[in-house]
Amino acid sequence: MAIAERRRRKTRTKPRREDLGKHEVLCAHCPAKCCRYFALPIDKPTDWEDFEFIRWFLLHDRASVFTEDGEWYLLVHNKCHMLGDDDLCRAYETRPQICRDYTTDKCEYEDEWVYDHYFETSEQVLEYAEAVLGPPKGRDLRGPMPDRLKVLE
Repeated sequence: MAIAERRRRKTRTKPRREDLGKHEVLCAHCPAKCCRYFALPIDKPTDWEDFEFIRWFLLHDRASVFTEDGEWYLLVHNKCHMLGDDDLCRAYETRPQICRDYTTDKCEYEDEWVYDHYFETSEQVLEYAEAVLGPPKGRDLRGPMPDRLKVLE
């Protein structure tokens, strides 16, 4: 696809899913969100050790964690090697089964998508864990209270 055509595709208004014609393909109007990450289910954290693992995940580049309907997921932001510059699969005929099974029925085409919880940093997880579990035994997450200002005494 020519550069001018790609620019035109990216700047035009995206049609609503329900406005597409019977034979139009939703993927032709999408920036291939589903090919730019993968998410793996993880166990719901129940103690400090579990939260420490999640904090460790988030110390790595291009990783985040989210919850949806009570389930926890590790999200790895990493573009598929088979995604072409035109946002279409270069290995469509030989793509893996997981890609073949994926449908656009409930895909992320719409931009209104939000997660129940979304964590990008280990500090966010630490704060959430403390809210859920309280401070870990023998360790206060906060520093000591500073001395009062002389002016206030």
